[in-house]
Amino acid sequence: MARAARTRIEHDSMGELKVPADALWGAQTQRAVQNFPISGRPMPRGFIRALGLVKGAAAEVNAGLGLLPKGIAASVRAAASEVASGAHDAHFPIDVYQTGSGTSSNMNANEVIATLATRAGKARVHPNDHVNLGQSSNDVIPTALRVAAQLAVVEDLLPALKHLRNTIDARGKALGKVVKTGRTHLMDAMPLTFGQEFSAWSAQLSSAQARLEDALKRVRRLPLGGTAIGTGINADPRFGARVAKALSTMTKTRFESAANKFEGLAAQDDAVELSGQLSALAVALTKIANDLRWMNSGPLAGLGEVELPALQPGSSIMPGKVNPVIPEATVMVCAQVMGYHTAVTVAGQTGNFQLNVTLPLIANNLLDGIGLLSNVSRLLADDCIAGLKVRNDRVQEALDRNPILVTALNPVIGYEKGAAIAKQAYKQNRPVLDVAREVTGLPEKTLKPLLDPAVLARGGIHGKPGGGGG
Repeated sequence: MARAARTRIEHDSMGELKVPADALWGAQTQRAVQNFPISGRPMPRGFIRALGLVKGAAAEVNAGLGLLPKGIAASVRAAASEVASGAHDAHFPIDVYQTGSGTSSNMNANEVIATLATRAGKARVHPNDHVNLGQSSNDVIPTALRVAAQLAVVEDLLPALKHLRNTIDARGKALGKVVKTGRTHLMDAMPLTFGQEFSAWSAQLSSAQARLEDALKRVRRLPLGGTAIGTGINADPRFGARVAKALSTMTKTRFESAANKFEGLAAQDDAVELSGQLSALAVALTKIANDLRWMNSGPLAGLGEVELPALQPGSSIMPGKVNPVIPEATVMVCAQVMGYHTAVTVAGQTGNFQLNVTLPLIANNLLDGIGLLSNVSRLLADDCIAGLKVRNDRVQEALDRNPILVTALNPVIGYEKGAAIAKQAYKQNRPVLDVAREVTGLPEKTLKPLLDPAVLARGGIHGKPGGGGG
């Protein structure tokens, strides 16, 4: 017969409660554990880190304001630092799907930090009176949400995007003179170089980075100091600004106190905006991944323009099959992030009067989305694009037989005659140069430079009206 787990008795304003003997948390956390057995997923690591940072900064500021004894403040700061480092993540068990204000997670942090600080110091530290001094769950949780999201973007996502963009740029430069058939509507179009094609991907990522950085200008505005509803009851008027400054110093990332604390509690429009930029990035990465899948398709019956690194067997029944697994993983990540944005959008408008009540969901979706995009961007760079090889024979074969090259003859022979040449070349499966020579009567020395794919990839007008070459 299994022995019953050891417990201890804790109490809160609702009475006594059994808590696991070795748990750092107290009664309020235990009630939340019992109340929300929903997903089995606790709040993300980045969010717990942010809670620790906020609590440590708050203790430092309250001590400086003369509101918290320095000894207790030092113990709280040390305990909060341990929480931020991840040393006690096992003691943050509350489900993502909990009270919409995140009060349970705030009290979880307060109780864990109070327990650690009490054990380390000479005085008993109270979770509400000391760790939560000058705070409310209603301003702590949206503040932690913003801190966590900002740090995740700055520390993980932006560097990952830069790495992916640099990898694309390097491969584009190396393949800058390799000309291929362009495609619109998945149909043959005018030629371009691989470098030009890759430059579109790079520009998409550059635009995504700019949008993210612009959104962070609003995400970094912290509502801490607004306490329960935004008025700042029980908080020193200087508290919010000083905590923002302390957090900036601690993280080496800019934060500022929100000018209007009511907005920061009642609305999560800034989080919705950031989520939207993550979704836009997901759109860009999907485009890149699907281009790679098409270019790699075949290798015999598809386009077969490139060969992606072979990372694993592609089939349990078809020997030798290799699939574009990293682009496929990328597409799935992006689909999930787009779904997260839909949920965050709905969550963002789920508030009434002075408080949004879906804060844990918003925090979870933002942080999970940022982490997924960061990780898959690095994989796409290192395990896919960096090792991509061009199949020059297939690329050249498609170029030679591309009837759309006749577009370059429009200034010389006109659109109608050009269309007729293209149709004949396609029907007879012949190089457009041969058909154009027969139909126009122009010599090969005139037509060849006009139909040179490398020249056409540079754009501009290459023929003179009236039949001359140039």
